[in-house]
This record gives sequence, structure tokens and C-alpha cells, in this order.
Amino acid sequence: MSLDAPTLSRPETTTTSLNEVRRVIPEECYRRPRGRAAVALTQAVVLYLVPVAALAVTDAWWALPILWALAGLGIAGLFVLGHDASHGALVESRRANRLIARMCMAPSAHVEAAWDLGHNRIHHGYTTRQGFDFVWHPLTVDEYRSLGRFGRLRHRFEWSFLGSGAYYAHSVWLGKMWVFRGGGKRQGTIDRDKAVLTTVMAVAVAVAVVAGALTGGWLAAIWLPIKLFVIPLAVFLQIIGWTVYVHHVDPDIRWWPRREWTQFKGQMESTTVLRLPRLVNRLWMHNIMVHVPHHVDTRLPFHQLPRATEAIAAAYPGTVRESRASIRRFWRSTRACKLYDFDAGRWLPYSAARA
Repeated sequence: MSLDAPTLSRPETTTTSLNEVRRVIPEECYRRPRGRAAVALTQAVVLYLVPVAALAVTDAWWALPILWALAGLGIAGLFVLGHDASHGALVESRRANRLIARMCMAPSAHVEAAWDLGHNRIHHGYTTRQGFDFVWHPLTVDEYRSLGRFGRLRHRFEWSFLGSGAYYAHSVWLGKMWVFRGGGKRQGTIDRDKAVLTTVMAVAVAVAVVAGALTGGWLAAIWLPIKLFVIPLAVFLQIIGWTVYVHHVDPDIRWWPRREWTQFKGQMESTTVLRLPRLVNRLWMHNIMVHVPHHVDTRLPFHQLPRATEAIAAAYPGTVRESRASIRRFWRSTRACKLYDFDAGRWLPYSAARA
């Protein structure tokens, strides 16, 4: 965040209106130059295609883990830009944003219309509100007690240090992307997006199967699509599961009962700004961890989020939660944040369910 924050007057009282927060964001933060978007998209495409192309021509044991990690990060880079476009924030054209979003989300097997409903409208509309925000929604002690043995085991794994990818794959990607049926007019759009994406995925897999069969027989026909698509997707799901977790789960982040929740509390007080290593952020993550201004106003393009953060933090000192992303911090969160007491506003360990 190298740009100097503008001179702003501090509000006399804390407001519950996000519109007042949005007024402190400089107007230039809403500019969406096509050239900036084109450069970012080109970079993301190259960083995805290069490791995938390398995977297609090698089976060296030492190279595969590196290339899978890079391919998973490449999917993440495309997805973050698609996420921006799905919000209508990448370029000015609404139609171009929607097209870019669908293309960028294809490698991650995300149905853009379903993402628009679940993420853009529900998650952003009711961030950390009890019974509404479905993303990493914590269970109460009574809800955990009501689970069967398998449900408790799954919860313990998905809320563990290693389980964020499994949680995201089960609860968000599968549950809210492919299985979910919303009904109404929106479901027609979701079904059409599913049909197009399924066709694209089927063609890609078929090409890989044929290429494998022609070059290495039936074993290669099975292995090539797994190597090119399935394992990088699994890596991506782990990355995005961790990313979404650290945005809204932490011992210092509060979730709110329905009666106490407000947009200000959900978007300002229950969201974070996390600093990543510069190279990782520059190549793949595109400021996705600068999350407070994104929740304040989803119209902000990714490259303006740091400057918007400076303006918001200057106007609301002590409200914007900012820290460095680290494995140690994630480990601490997964140890402490298991269940939730909405009345007391605090995270609980599993031992609370045995009391």
C-alpha cells in the first residue's frame, strides 16, 4: 500500500451505513482501465497454460508436484480475476465482465451464474450473519451435538488445519455450485451456464483421453486428464478453501446474531486485510486478501483495493483489521475456532460441547 491516503476528516460517530463509508473512497478508485485488465488477464492465462503444457509432456516424479502447485495457483489467478469480473468490477462493460467471468472460472469448474447467486448476493449481502451467510458458517454447541458420528467427524476434519479444501469442495463448490437448485428465473440461467461449462469440460477431457491413448495406451488415456485437470483442481480447491476461511474466521472475528447484525458490522468489522508476500500477490492473488474495501463496495477493481483501504482506515481508525497472513496464524485459528456462541460473540473449542 504505497500510495498516500487522501486527507480525510474522521467521522464523529461510528455509522451503521456503508454508504457513508463508501463516500470516503476516492473517485479514482472506481476507474477500470481496459489496458490494466488486459495485462492482468494475459498474465493469468500464461501462468496457467505454461504449467499445464509442461504437465502434458512430462511425468518426472520431481517435476509433477511443482507443476501441480503452479497449475493450481494458475487456476487461482484466473479465478480471482473472474471473481472481480463477476462483480462487474474488472472492466466497464457489463457484458464483457460476464463473459470474462465465465471464461476465467472454467478451469476451476465454477458455474458463474451459481457463484453470482451464492457469493455475490448471499455471502456479500449477509456477511457473517447467523443463518444467512453459508460460507464457513459456524455451528453452535447444540447444532454440533445434534450431528451424528459421521457429521461430527467430517466437521472436525473440515475445520482442521488440513480440511479447508475439503470443506470448500463439499459445502460450496459441490453443494452450492452443482447440486443446489434455487428455482425461479435465476435457475434457468444457472442451468444454461452448467450446460455450457459441462460441455467445455467434457471436450477438454475427451481431447486429453484421445491424446493419452494415442501416445501411451489406455493407462495414459486415464492418467493424462487426471494429471492435467483433476489434480490441479484439487490444489486450487485447497487454496480457495484457505483463502475464504481466513477472510472471515479468526479468534478476533465476530459472527453476529440476526438481531444484532448490520451491514457495517458484517462488511467492516468481520472482514480482514491480510498481507501476502509481494510476488505471490502480484502474480496470482491480485489483492484478494485486501478484503475489507471489497466488502464495502464490490465495484472496486482489484488494483484499487489497497488505495481504498488506506482511505477507509484513515476515516475509521481501529476498525479495519490488518495483519500478515501466515501459517502460524492459520494454525491458531483452526485450533481455536471450532464452534460459536452467538449470544456471547465468541469462538469455542469442541470441549464446550462436552460440558
